[in-house]
Amino acid sequence: MTVPFIDLAAQQERLQPNIDNAIKRVLEHGGFIMGPEVAQFEKELASFCGAKHALGCANGTDALQLALMALGVEAGDAVFVPAFTFAATAEVVPLVGASVVFVDVDERTFNMDPQSLKRAIALAKDEGLRPFCIIPVDLFGLSADYDALIAIARENGMKVIGDSAQGFAAIYKGRRTGSLCDVTTTSFFPAKPLGCYGDGGAVFTDDAELAALIDSYRVHGKGTDKYSNDRVGINSRLDTIQAAILLEKLSIYAEEIEARQRVAKRYSEALSERFATPYVPEGYVSVWAQYTLTMENAEERDRVKAAAQAAGVPTMIYYPSPLHKLKAYAGALADPQGLSMSETLPGRVLSLPMHPYLEAEVQDRIIRVLLNA
Repeated sequence: MTVPFIDLAAQQERLQPNIDNAIKRVLEHGGFIMGPEVAQFEKELASFCGAKHALGCANGTDALQLALMALGVEAGDAVFVPAFTFAATAEVVPLVGASVVFVDVDERTFNMDPQSLKRAIALAKDEGLRPFCIIPVDLFGLSADYDALIAIARENGMKVIGDSAQGFAAIYKGRRTGSLCDVTTTSFFPAKPLGCYGDGGAVFTDDAELAALIDSYRVHGKGTDKYSNDRVGINSRLDTIQAAILLEKLSIYAEEIEARQRVAKRYSEALSERFATPYVPEGYVSVWAQYTLTMENAEERDRVKAAAQAAGVPTMIYYPSPLHKLKAYAGALADPQGLSMSETLPGRVLSLPMHPYLEAEVQDRIIRVLLNA
C-alpha cells in the first residue's frame, strides 16, 4: 500500500457535507466573482492572523506581485529574495521591472540569513541599485527571523513583504504570520496547510492606503468602479466558490495546526538520533507545510529516498536547485560571499509525508522504513 504524501481526501471526508452546502449556496445566489463569501472569508482570515486587512486574489504568485505593485517598486530598485525557495518569490521581481538579488539561508531554519542580507544590500548599493524591499519566506511552515530582518530593512529604508505561502498563521514570538510585515502574502494552492480546491491567494496589511491600492490593482486598477481605471492593474480575484470552501477549511485550521504539531513531534522523537530533524527556535510554532530531514550528503539522501520509494513511502525534494542556478536568473546579483547553504541543501534535504490526518500506525511504518534505510 502506498502512503499518500498529503491526504486531502481525509480532510475532504471530514468536511464534505459543509463543503457541499457551501458550494450549493454559491450556485444558488450566482455571485461567482467577488460574491459575499469572498468578503466574509477576508474578514475571518484577517481576524485569524491579527491583520487589519486581508484581500483575496487568484493565487500566491499574484499576491506577491500585487504587494510589489502597491509598494511602488520600479526599475532600478533591488528586491532581496532567499535563493533556497520556490521560484514564485523571485519571478515577480523582474515582472514589475525591478532587480532580484539573492540572499543565502540559515543552515538550521532554511530561512533568510540576516548576515547574508547585509552583504547583499551593500553589493546592490555598489552596483547602483536602490535597496527597496526584502521578501523573507516562511519556508516549510516556519516563520523567518522577522525581528532581525525588519531591523536591517528599516536601517536601509526598505519595506518587508513576508512570503507566507507555506507558513500562513505560523507563530513568531506570540504573533501570527500575516500581521508581522508591511505586507504579507499567502497561497491557497491545494497542498498548502490552508488550501482550496484550485488556485487562490491573499495579501495582508495593516495599512489602509496599501489595502486600497491592492484592491485596485487586483481588479484592473479600478477607481470608483471597475470601468474607471486609475492605474494599470491585473485581473486577480479569488473565486467565490473557492472562498466558500476556504471558509469551511478555516473553521478547522487551528485544530489542524495542532494536529500537525503532534505529527511533527512524533517524527522528531523517533528520527532525531539518526537524522538531522527540523529546528524550531524558541518562541516559534511552525504550521509544518513540510517535514524535512537533512542528510549528511546527496548519496545518503538518495539512498534513503530510494529505500522509501521501494517500500511505498513517498518523499519529495524541496528544492532540487537553488534559484540562482536556474537559467531564468542567470546573471542576477547575489551575496558576494556566496550562497553556500542554498547550494548544498538541495543535495541533502528530504521531505516526508505530512498532514493533520496522518494516523499513528501509518507514521510508524514510515519511521521504520527510514530507520531501516
